[in-house]
Amino acid sequence: MKDFKQISERLKQIATYIDSNMRFADIGSDHAYLPSYVCLQNQTVQAIAGEISNGPYDRAKQTIEEYGLTDQIQVRLGNGLEVIERDEVDAIVIAGMGGGLIASILKEGAHKLEHITRIIAQPNTNGYIVRKTLHELGYTPIKEQIIEENNHIYEMIVAERAEDHTLDEKEYMFGPILLQEKSSTFIKKWTKERDKVLYILNQMNKSTEKNVEKIYQYEKTLRWIEEVIR
Repeated sequence: MKDFKQISERLKQIATYIDSNMRFADIGSDHAYLPSYVCLQNQTVQAIAGEISNGPYDRAKQTIEEYGLTDQIQVRLGNGLEVIERDEVDAIVIAGMGGGLIASILKEGAHKLEHITRIIAQPNTNGYIVRKTLHELGYTPIKEQIIEENNHIYEMIVAERAEDHTLDEKEYMFGPILLQEKSSTFIKKWTKERDKVLYILNQMNKSTEKNVEKIYQYEKTLRWIEEVIR
């Protein structure tokens, strides 16, 4: 069994945004490690660990039973936000998956968000689509962090409901708060992304049939990245 003193740094960062007395759902809960870590530290928190298939569901149940947390954590089987009822939780965590999947889960479960005051998303790709989807659903980032773990770079986006707060395309892409802070991990991520874009542009320009619109979009992306990492 995992020693929660050694829980990953990226999950620890998420845990700091789960407040006392909060009811939260962890969607795709990975053995229910995050809910267990939070609930072991704070007995006022209630959690739902959501899993889409039987194997992860059984492993999550095993974790909470071994730690004696069955009064605080429920494990439920279902797809995305199907595992929660309206007005049942205050916050949702969706972490450790691609941005496209996170966005899809949020869009498909939009009717469950009426009473959700905080969404914590931690994509390992495509933070752009997560921020854009959050904004479309009425949420805006109040905190962002960027974390490298096991050769993956994760962006953590803590979003809350906000009226008439708009982000521009560059802020969707880089993150409004990360863009201000420009940490070394942020620069590392976007330097790698620049190299990928340069490679793609090089290949596209070699092609006999050039897609002018796509080339234009990649060139714009490249300009933005170079401005940011300069």
